[in-house]
Amino acid sequence: AKELLAEYGVAVPRGELAASAAAVQAAAARLGGAVVVKAQAHTGARGKAGGIRLVDDAAQAAAVAEQLLGGRLVTNQTGPAGLPVAAVLVEERIAIARELYLSAVIDNAAGMPMVIASAAGGIDIEQVAAQRPQEIHRVHIDPTCGLQPFQARTLAFAVGLGGSLLASAVGLIGALVAAFEGSDARLIEINPLVVTEEGRLLAGDAKVDVDDNALFRQTDLASLRDRSQEAEREREAHDAGIDNYVKLDGNIGCLVNGAGLAMATMDAIKLAGGEPANFLDIGTANRQAAVEAALRIIGTDPDVRAVLVNIFGGLARTDVIAAGLVKAKSEGALPQPTVVRLAGTNVRQGLEILDRGGVQLIRADGFSEAAHHAVRAAQQGGSRWRCC
Repeated sequence: AKELLAEYGVAVPRGELAASAAAVQAAAARLGGAVVVKAQAHTGARGKAGGIRLVDDAAQAAAVAEQLLGGRLVTNQTGPAGLPVAAVLVEERIAIARELYLSAVIDNAAGMPMVIASAAGGIDIEQVAAQRPQEIHRVHIDPTCGLQPFQARTLAFAVGLGGSLLASAVGLIGALVAAFEGSDARLIEINPLVVTEEGRLLAGDAKVDVDDNALFRQTDLASLRDRSQEAEREREAHDAGIDNYVKLDGNIGCLVNGAGLAMATMDAIKLAGGEPANFLDIGTANRQAAVEAALRIIGTDPDVRAVLVNIFGGLARTDVIAAGLVKAKSEGALPQPTVVRLAGTNVRQGLEILDRGGVQLIRADGFSEAAHHAVRAAQQGGSRWRCC
């Protein structure tokens, strides 16, 4: 993230990436001995979890690296399994006078990018927004004319970066927006944005989230993908061409088309007393192989005790979904009791495929009915359900 920001002119601390204790020790020596060792894992709250350590010399840096490398970092964002640490970032120690917050993000409600700044940096910005919303400052960027200098100055003054820091702040905000636009990002966050005791502005820590739909033209960024930081089933889904899969903590697997319907399906499950095991928006899945792959991922999840297939076909064809479902069930890829609700395009053909399929399914006509069937099936482990 910092390398990307540096390419666009954002000032960052000197640092080196290292994957062994010996490399960490050598990097720390080159950076003056007193450094910060940061575990490289795709999660926030690393400092609270012991993933960011201040050390006084190169030998201490190597000792810390021995503790971090090869382990798993558990934070309040990772779940109990944590994430593997295969590398650490060794950075020069900075004498910090102030910590601020700065980010660029897509504001879906306004339909344009937005820059957010706050004088309260180095902590969870969500907490600041909830408890002290007056400390959050925002400006929208009109795509037709881009960020205007007066907008950058407005933000700088709002967070106390006037006087001798004004020019640096305006330049840094402009560089952030340029990096945001140039990388097709959905979010670039600098937290903290540091004012040093020498009066410099530096990106103390940073996070970049690139729009998956733009990776075809961001090949350099796509090559940086670290598969070890992804949940196993999400990685399998991505390899199968299913980009909208997220593992959750419940026991009812969901296969739905459309993000809105998927969210509503999870709500219906919770209202019926259950918990969804995943979010899976299969989209316009008019390839039977994609349906089978999605159901196979759900079916091999040991947490799943029942499955709900909820399809409202518009562009998606329910007959293709039905064929994939019958194939997955007949091959044993989906052993859990499965509730299916089909509506929309080619629904008559889809229901005929289910009728002829010869596999056990729990059929439902209504949304609420399907959710209640799925919850009941999960609670009973499928022992009382039969094909209907």
